[in-house]
Amino acid sequence: MTLSRRRFLTIASAACLTSAAFGACASTYRWQGIALGAKAQIILDHPDAAHISARAQAEISRLEGVFSLYRADSDLMRLNAAGRLDAPSFEMLDCLAVARRVHDITEGRFDPTVQPLWQVVAQAAAQGQAPAAADVAAAADLVGFGRVRFDSEAVQLDAGQALTLNGIAQGYIADRVAQLLRSEGITDVLIDTGEIAALGVAPDGSANGAGWPVTIAGESAAHVLRDRAIATSALMGTVLDGAGTQGHILDPRTATLRPRGAKQLSVSSRSAALADGLSTGLSMVDTAQEARDLLSIVKDARLESFIT
Repeated sequence: MTLSRRRFLTIASAACLTSAAFGACASTYRWQGIALGAKAQIILDHPDAAHISARAQAEISRLEGVFSLYRADSDLMRLNAAGRLDAPSFEMLDCLAVARRVHDITEGRFDPTVQPLWQVVAQAAAQGQAPAAADVAAAADLVGFGRVRFDSEAVQLDAGQALTLNGIAQGYIADRVAQLLRSEGITDVLIDTGEIAALGVAPDGSANGAGWPVTIAGESAAHVLRDRAIATSALMGTVLDGAGTQGHILDPRTATLRPRGAKQLSVSSRSAALADGLSTGLSMVDTAQEARDLLSIVKDARLESFIT
């Protein structure tokens, strides 16, 4: 199975993946719609598939209400607007705790407070212009995840700061959906929210019962995953300007708008959120060895690929 960095969400139980295009699996329940702002499908062969699918949809929608930068009423948008979020949800605090860990591991390369800088760059790119140096400098002064304070009482930003959790929330949501499916007794399933979580084993023996063989677009070798997640980042995975020269990943430490690094890299872990954040941050290292050195303190994570 080849999976790309597309904006398409898929949740499919193992038996359904043996049929071409998910179409011929007996007793299959199939839902199609929108989730995480993208086309989505859920294909399950469980006797209570409709109920499980509805729960998965509700969980994804609920978490969008926490992390989305596109829903004006989300917790994150309210935090960015007010600079403070009182009585934050468990999920917000949990994701911020993972983000803090990734920030430390990557020595600041992953920093959710890059949002004001990203906005300056994106707005200029939309107008076909380079951002003004003064605007870049002012936004760069707001970067600093160490200045964000959070506990069960509130999340507090410094004046002018704003957060993006786009580099970690998709993985976090994949983890939560995986947890929900496990609680329903589903042991063999593939979840692709933009980051991929693989539970159990593939049904066709393609990985000799070792897990799921997943090939990322642009790579030739399959990564075999079992109860494990993989996340992929590319500096130019999304371009912000018409010329195709400004990527969506910025270096928060130096305000470098076009950082050097791998064209594409993948990190795996048991946690999709951890893999997601690490792949984002490590996309700004210069060499694969530097990425491995930073990952050496993380027991459960490994560098799967580094393409220059």
